Amino acid sequence: MTTVEPALLAANRAHKRAMPMQRLLGNGMEWADAVELHARADQGEPWHRAATALGRRDAERAAAALAAGHRRTARAWYLAAAACYRFGQVPLSDGDPEKKVMYRHLIEAFGQAGELHDPPVEHVTIPWGGGRLHGWLLRPSHEIAPATVIVVGGFDGWREEYYTGALHLLERGLAVLLADAPGQGETRLFGGLTLGADFTNAFSAMVSWIGDDARLGDRVGVWGNSLGGFLAASAAVADHRIRACCVNGGTVSPVEFPIRYPRTAEKARLLLGITDTAEALRFLGELALGEDDLARLACPLLVLHGTPDQVFLVANARALFTGASSRDKTWREWADGDHCLYNHSLEKHTLVADWFADRLLTP
Repeated sequence: MTTVEPALLAANRAHKRAMPMQRLLGNGMEWADAVELHARADQGEPWHRAATALGRRDAERAAAALAAGHRRTARAWYLAAAACYRFGQVPLSDGDPEKKVMYRHLIEAFGQAGELHDPPVEHVTIPWGGGRLHGWLLRPSHEIAPATVIVVGGFDGWREEYYTGALHLLERGLAVLLADAPGQGETRLFGGLTLGADFTNAFSAMVSWIGDDARLGDRVGVWGNSLGGFLAASAAVADHRIRACCVNGGTVSPVEFPIRYPRTAEKARLLLGITDTAEALRFLGELALGEDDLARLACPLLVLHGTPDQVFLVANARALFTGASSRDKTWREWADGDHCLYNHSLEKHTLVADWFADRLLTP
């Protein structure tokens, strides 16, 4: 009988806490894959290797379905494969070569699923900061989409994780730019761009890029999740071309997460591209929304939060909502809501999609 290292089991338990069933299922993983991933982790298999095996199996199913002419089935399995690779790479550091291998598989699988959309999902790059921001553009079937919502994630839950929510926007006639901001996903891992004090300029570059695409209208909203909620609100403060802002599981001060959970400090270092922990936390602490900043947050605002959230405390999300000068602002709080409301996925997605549609599609 093989003995499993206690350290590996402890690490897998931590990964399960960070990626519980509701997060996996709410953000695109197939039920059987999620159950098997947790089970294999309990048996002592390294998290990323178990996820890789599941992703490879799903990709093979997708290829077989495509060869048989079953395009919708192929798309579903490619998305399932992408979810396995996405959640599997989370625990790996940027210096681990397996992370980039898994991320390439993620991009390939998601891209293959995107090719089976109508119209196809486009893999796009946006020049900024001497490099390029990376994203996926989803467009509704009509020729010109009158409005586009930029969707961003946080410390480790990046653009593809929000595809499920993007579909609800798409169904209502909104285009969606699933974006990796500086310090996130493909923009960081393959573009080398990290989060700095000028990050709001990156969002302005996205807004300008949308405006330059003749297939997209000039109405732009932004939806940020977790740390992305802070990024989205900051972007709306800095660029008044953003007409609506949703903050899901966000905060006025993102440093609260690594301060409260010191073992997550590596996420801050990687996000910022700063190797020294103390320096990274000092810099992250300076990225906060104060009273004067929030007074300039005037566009329609939707803030969602779970009362028990321990990643970003509900009081700090409430401070963002209260401080904003928006005349059209809505606060929704779930007494049992976990971080980013993974356990209320459908309610969250339909609420957000309807809210953006009401504000961006109405002349």
